[in-house]
Amino acid sequence: MNILVTGAKGMVGTALVNNLKTIRDGKNRTRPGLAIEEIYEYDLGNTKEDLDLFTSDCDFVFHLAGVNRPEDPADFMRGNFGFTSELLDALRRHGNTAPVMLSSSVQATLSGRFGNSEYGRSKQAGEELLFDYGKETGAKIAVYRFPNLMGHSRPKYNSAVSTFCWAIANDQPYTVNDRSTELELLYIDDLVEGMFDLLEGKETRCEFDGVETVIRPDGRYCCVPVTHKVTLGEIVDLLLSFTEQPKTLLMPKMPAGSFAKKLYSLYLTYLPPEKVKYALKMNVDDRGSFTELVHTADCGQVSINVSRPGITKGQHWHNSKWELFIVVQGHGLIRERNINTGETIEFEVSGEKIEAVHMIPGWTHSITNLSDKENLVTVMTCNEIFDQDHPDTFFEKV
Repeated sequence: MNILVTGAKGMVGTALVNNLKTIRDGKNRTRPGLAIEEIYEYDLGNTKEDLDLFTSDCDFVFHLAGVNRPEDPADFMRGNFGFTSELLDALRRHGNTAPVMLSSSVQATLSGRFGNSEYGRSKQAGEELLFDYGKETGAKIAVYRFPNLMGHSRPKYNSAVSTFCWAIANDQPYTVNDRSTELELLYIDDLVEGMFDLLEGKETRCEFDGVETVIRPDGRYCCVPVTHKVTLGEIVDLLLSFTEQPKTLLMPKMPAGSFAKKLYSLYLTYLPPEKVKYALKMNVDDRGSFTELVHTADCGQVSINVSRPGITKGQHWHNSKWELFIVVQGHGLIRERNINTGETIEFEVSGEKIEAVHMIPGWTHSITNLSDKENLVTVMTCNEIFDQDHPDTFFEKV
């Protein structure tokens, strides 16, 4: 399959092309039914001759090119309607009835809350042009009316989320006019997966009732069903919590598929180089060091422990707190004793064979570096963040 992507250098085009290449090159094996050979990238730097060549040889068209912030409002129609007409004329000349996907906008829903904007009218005009082309040629048409898109794009342009991410990551001023303003956001990775579904003929069909998107198998339009409705206040509050993570080590809750998880990934793409790396507090003494790495709201913390040759650490027990010790370098001995029965167990551990060992509540435990030359490095996870006021940690030798 040869694929033409117009607007290939834009936010959506860049992400789509990058991911199409991973399938073409066999790096992404999640879509075994897709076989991609050529990816034709068309953007402002290309010529009409390029467009003629690409439309003669493509088997599928992702039409993403468009105008969203021209200096002259008349350019909305020239860009969003005019180029669509040029693209379809080129396909006609070659008798190419390849399926065509159009990137439109919910603002084309003229009866909806966006009203009769120049942008919305130009998008709807492009849609109707494409629907007429489909009736005329029999080509499959897939018109997507996207809501606000969320991906790495130029700040202070047409994405409030990108602007907030950039400003907060770079300590720049920003303005929130109304914290209660709600946005419906489509994350770029979800959009790309939706495009893969389309290539496989598994697209989601829908209709628009002027306010909501209604999923319907016989719908005239297509949509990506995974979106997030959040307020500007919620977005900014999450971003501010992300900036605290290097100081507190506390990772915000980010369940699979959640808006927070996607926003955190986007936020990281705006970090300046000096914030990509941050220092951790190492607690160092003559025995070695202990450094807390990550805290979580509901799964405790992860730390790294370094023990010098011959050193024993631990020698304490907990009522309810539990830990996992995972030696990743060196050679050590973990010992545990039940404080009630006196039963003991021990495990010889090594970075040569990485294993996890439970520190059981009610069992005092220790870890000893058996090497006389090499440090013992242990990853330690604990089910709760250490609380100085309620440490649940009691000294007792094994």
